[in-house]
Amino acid sequence: MGVRVIMINPQIEIQLIAIIVSVACVIPGVFLILRRMSMMSDAISHTILLGIVLAFFATHDLTSPLLIVGAALMGTLTVYLVEVMHNTKLISEDSSIGLIFPFLFSIGVILISIYAGNVHLDTDAVLLGEIAFAPFNRFVVRGKDIGPKALYVMGSILLLNIIYLFLFYKELKLTTFDEKLAAVLGFSPIFIHYSLMSMVSITAVGAFDSVGSILVIAFMAGPSASAYLITDDLKRMILLSIVIGILSAISGYWLSVLFDVSIAGSMAGMVGLIFFIVFIFVPDRGLLSIIKRRKKQKYKFANISFLMHIMNHENTDMEKSESSIDTIHNHLQWDRKFLNEILSLSIENKYIFVNENGIIKVTKEGKKFAGTNYCELVKRI
Repeated sequence: MGVRVIMINPQIEIQLIAIIVSVACVIPGVFLILRRMSMMSDAISHTILLGIVLAFFATHDLTSPLLIVGAALMGTLTVYLVEVMHNTKLISEDSSIGLIFPFLFSIGVILISIYAGNVHLDTDAVLLGEIAFAPFNRFVVRGKDIGPKALYVMGSILLLNIIYLFLFYKELKLTTFDEKLAAVLGFSPIFIHYSLMSMVSITAVGAFDSVGSILVIAFMAGPSASAYLITDDLKRMILLSIVIGILSAISGYWLSVLFDVSIAGSMAGMVGLIFFIVFIFVPDRGLLSIIKRRKKQKYKFANISFLMHIMNHENTDMEKSESSIDTIHNHLQWDRKFLNEILSLSIENKYIFVNENGIIKVTKEGKKFAGTNYCELVKRI
């Protein structure tokens, strides 16, 4: 008796898989960003290839659950080796990652090319994945097709990540922001650290076959980095990351349909695009806000310097030369356009006035503004 395959709609199934993968990756990804370990997701998502290859050599079965176990162990080993090298204090953490993950990944690639040439383990599929084919790999129970395997595999991993988050939320939060306090209160930072890295490994290997490591890295780092620019609240950051991940998955899919390009590449591209939009336009922390703030600080500092210059020469023999509206630019050596802007700003704020002899005088408001802000600048220095 044959299996009856019932596909709801490949487009819907692809988007559902992408949504579940994005949310599953976001949960551990938030803590990787907060721990400044985002590149660890890159390392783990590549080195798990070696774990999968070694587990396959032991089982000779691509569907064996031991492949996930092997990948998770290899991910944990990657973290351990990176930390061993970093703890020697001879090289930095990013250098440790840059040494360990290419080494382990290259071993996996070499083993595939030498010993698994006829097996469906493809280095291109590993890196880019092909989520378009995920709906065709069906999950069949007693001759009945109940949907894509990826949907159930990633759904199970998502559930596992949610359970892990609920069980260890307090511990994760505490060890992330204050590891020493966590140890004093009786929590084990080492256990939380390695359990988190194990969840990253399991999530990466679960998404390995359907979406590839590039998309895993994008979903783990991008949405969380975007949310981190928007909020400091951990719960809100997790929720925002999930929303951004889902938005990236859906918009990336339809972008790939529109331009007939790689689905995984489009989704990763949308993750990056959303990040750059947030990076540029988010209030207070965005690039535009920073530029505006720096420009405001520049004018404020110039205004203070301008007022202090006039005050220093007030009622002196040099006042007529140093503080004259016609000659002050020679002494300050400022661009005429910039000087006129500072003059206009000072007059507008009633910090100065020009007397009948063309001498610039500082008002009480100007002296108060200059004195207060000058003291603050000195304290900062």
